[in-house]
Amino acid sequence: MPPRAQRPARQAHLELRFGAIELARPQSKFLRHLPKSLKLAVVDVREINAGSDVEPLRWCLLTSHGLAGADDAWRIVEWYKQRWIIEQFFRVLKTQGLKLEDSQIGTADRLLKLVAIAAKAAVITIQLLQARDGRQQSIHIAFNTSEMATLTALNQQYEAKSKRLKNPHPPDSLAWAAWIIGRLGGWDGYPSSRPPGPITFSNGLQYFHALAAGWSLRDMCMP
Repeated sequence: MPPRAQRPARQAHLELRFGAIELARPQSKFLRHLPKSLKLAVVDVREINAGSDVEPLRWCLLTSHGLAGADDAWRIVEWYKQRWIIEQFFRVLKTQGLKLEDSQIGTADRLLKLVAIAAKAAVITIQLLQARDGRQQSIHIAFNTSEMATLTALNQQYEAKSKRLKNPHPPDSLAWAAWIIGRLGGWDGYPSSRPPGPITFSNGLQYFHALAAGWSLRDMCMP
């Protein structure tokens, strides 16, 4: 279990149960056109031997996917574990990030193009969030050669401001880029500080793209 605001990280030991259930149709005259029942599978996950000072984990999941055995049930659990990442993705897309819902675009075709552009930025933001703790992923999955040159220049500037403050990650890693983008978004860079969150990365990424575009134009205009 990763750390949260009021909860330290811990290793959770889980117990799994699963089986088939059938849900009856609600007793409403407006729903009589629907089937009388719906067959589903239920996956119940409970934390065992949790300490007295923590709230045990408990998930009761309903799914339309068939469960032939424990491996299928654990797969449902793994899918559900991605929920927080998906919620963070939409958080970056919407009010606290790129504000996609504020768009004044009136045609579906143009809106789809805007969503595609915003989704790419949101995915990179989530990748940076996951890499912030040093996960060794290649920087090339999110940035091209020109953008890497911009990141290198920015890293030199930030490290020059403080002799004690250095980017601790290899320069070919996404974690190295995350340290820089976090700084652009307002994070102070110190290990003792709270790590940058998705909105910090989103703001830093928007600032970075503006800088990268400006530096690219400068290079094009130079003789």
